[in-house]
Amino acid sequence: MPCKVVIKGVEVDLENHLLRRPDGGTTLLRPQSFATLRYLVANANRLVSKAELNEAVWFGVAVTDDSLVQCIHAIRQAFGDEDRSLLQTVSRRGYRLNLPDDRATAPGGSSIAVLPFAAGDEVESYFVDGMTEEVITGLSRLPGLFVIARNSSFAYRGQPMDVRRIAAELGVRYLLDGSVRRAGPRLRINAHLIDGATAAEIWAGRFEGTSEDVFELQDELTEQIVGVLEPSLRRAEIARAERKAPGRLDAYDLYLRAVPQVLTNKAGGTDEALRLLGAALELDPGLLPAHGYAAWLHEQRYFRGGLNPADRAAALAHADVVLGVNAGDPQAMSIGAFVRAMLTADYDAALIVFDRALAINANSALAYGFSAMVAAHSERDERAIAHARKALRLSPLDDPLRYHPFSALAVAGLFAGRFEEAATYARLTIQANPAFSVPYAYLAVAHVNLGEPDAAAVAMRRLLDMEPTFTVEGFARTDRYPPAQLDRLVAALAQVKAA
Repeated sequence: MPCKVVIKGVEVDLENHLLRRPDGGTTLLRPQSFATLRYLVANANRLVSKAELNEAVWFGVAVTDDSLVQCIHAIRQAFGDEDRSLLQTVSRRGYRLNLPDDRATAPGGSSIAVLPFAAGDEVESYFVDGMTEEVITGLSRLPGLFVIARNSSFAYRGQPMDVRRIAAELGVRYLLDGSVRRAGPRLRINAHLIDGATAAEIWAGRFEGTSEDVFELQDELTEQIVGVLEPSLRRAEIARAERKAPGRLDAYDLYLRAVPQVLTNKAGGTDEALRLLGAALELDPGLLPAHGYAAWLHEQRYFRGGLNPADRAAALAHADVVLGVNAGDPQAMSIGAFVRAMLTADYDAALIVFDRALAINANSALAYGFSAMVAAHSERDERAIAHARKALRLSPLDDPLRYHPFSALAVAGLFAGRFEEAATYARLTIQANPAFSVPYAYLAVAHVNLGEPDAAAVAMRRLLDMEPTFTVEGFARTDRYPPAQLDRLVAALAQVKAA
């Protein structure tokens, strides 16, 4: 949120707690009134319940309704809002601050409300409410996603499902609703992700589990739902940004337009994505996800574009931004840690960052995937396998980042001499992302060690189709692998070349 906002000609200085009138004078509000205004500005264009304001301003301490009414009155007086068009009262529900600019989402991100799930017959209401609350908590950990508080979204319990009205009142782009039903000894959860503007269903999923331990089941189902929602929301946001007119793109839109090109990880496909990310960072130098992806793109270009020192320096510079002391974006942190590990071989430091990222968001498939890759490259076989499998449990089949854990398992198999396993996971990596050239090299190495030269030659030809500039000599110059393992990989690839 910016430090200063102009509302009806009055400058609201959020940092110094002042209102500056057009005539140059200032208006002072009592601390609670200004805190109320600040929260309403941060949540402009959505309905904020009285309970939510109580929690935000008085930290949940019980106060009379008159205390909040006095704050609202003081705010209206300060802005000359006699007709209540600026600060609207919604009877028995709460308040809505109507601003003319687009404030329906948090800066640099999107927004969602999780409506209370419906409980079917013989399903305990405490379980269903607990499930909804856990999903809200899990989504709150996703970077760039503003999640409406429980008190506001639960106010819609039992109301008709008017998607557009609810989304407009809460000021969110997306709604998630669901139901819990019992089928014999199993509980079944149906969930739906809905575009609040169009009422179109973006995603629907079904999750099941036995009800022997309801709390363990609640944790498992929450993990599945949040894991599926992250890539679904990412796709929806990318589609929204791509529909937006070029002249109206903000920093977050530019970042979103770069994401598909980043995730493809295609040799030679970095230039346009870096241009978009550069434009985003010009508008918002503090957009951590853009720094993270810029670091990753430069790392990709360094290893597959001739080991240019300028790309290495740029990758490390962007990685340092997202690994700074005040950084708290688990996705950007994970990308930065991966990039720095690949470029410096400081795997221990990277694994510490991954653990920090997962402490912030325990459902991040991206963090688990990158952690698995770094663990595999540093011969930490047990961690590589565990984190790769966790990432795969969290990632739906259409998640574009699903190739990370498969790639980690392929590397772990090669380094441990499990070549059948390595070949299987290399093929799964290719299936998940056919544009990613590296697993073709892993597949070729696995076939060499399995005594299958013809299959190795086919893998090498496909590698050269994907990355025509690839050479075994160039691969030997990379330092992404422990020296002894790199020597074995190079020796195997050299045999394929000779064939």
